[in-house]
Amino acid sequence: MLYHIRMDVNLPPDLDPEERADLLAREKEYSQKLQREGKWPHLWRIAGEYANVSVVDLADHDELHSVLSGLPLFPYMNIEVTPLAVHPNKING
Repeated sequence: MLYHIRMDVNLPPDLDPEERADLLAREKEYSQKLQREGKWPHLWRIAGEYANVSVVDLADHDELHSVLSGLPLFPYMNIEVTPLAVHPNKING
């Protein structure tokens, strides 16, 4: 199943710099693993914001929840999920 996801990150300004660096390193490792597995085929930064839009390809809503809640930055995110369906005008191939 394909999902369009918007993630807005809101890290506390007083977060310890070492904790912040560790959090960001773990986030990068986790998201790149999912990209290599083909589960996160699109990841785009929103210019001028600490936010991204993504398209993920996962088995079901349960896997989606597991992937999102596994993000190290999850406690600091506002997330909007939109399930996607094939458009009838899409050219196949």
